[in-house]
Amino acid sequence: MEAREAYDLVAAEYAALIPDTRYETALDLAMIDQFAELVGTGRVLDAGCGTGRMTAHLRERHPELSLTGVDLSEQMLVQASRAVPGVDFVQGELAALPCASASFDGVLVWYSTIHTPDEGMPAVFAELHRVVRPGGPVLLGFQAGRGERLIERAYGHDLDLIAYLHDVGAVAAGLGAAGFTVHTQLERGPRREFERHPQGSVLAVRDE
Repeated sequence: MEAREAYDLVAAEYAALIPDTRYETALDLAMIDQFAELVGTGRVLDAGCGTGRMTAHLRERHPELSLTGVDLSEQMLVQASRAVPGVDFVQGELAALPCASASFDGVLVWYSTIHTPDEGMPAVFAELHRVVRPGGPVLLGFQAGRGERLIERAYGHDLDLIAYLHDVGAVAAGLGAAGFTVHTQLERGPRREFERHPQGSVLAVRDE
């Protein structure tokens, strides 16, 4: 099953079960605040925005930002438009963003690379470098580690999706190779009630 098809299928249930940032830790949200502080004011792309929950968080916490969301799933974008009215949500993929070069002051990629294998990450990093302005930050959040797992059922539906873990150091190195300077990288342990794996995030700034 393709990721687009799977997320079209589960969009409504996903929006109901994970409507906000209740599953993020204080450390996770602090990374997002640090990202927003580096942006300052301007245009931010929520790349892989899903149902718009992080878009909504950014709008509430940082109303000075102008937000746009991109996701591959049409039905996830329907949910996002309902949750965050007035934001421009566009269909597209991480490795081929439907955005002009250097058109954003920052890009958030929050748990959007879960279905991207390691060999696909350089194309994502290259697109982030293309769409963010020089000096602009990008923040990636992801399940940390190495390997993959099969998702056979989620959000009340039978699925057939592969989820990939990403090594924090490898993500940082990949961003560096793509023309970014790493600002902060974080790996925290899993919370037993919610998570199977460590969680990682890397904040980096596009070189001038």
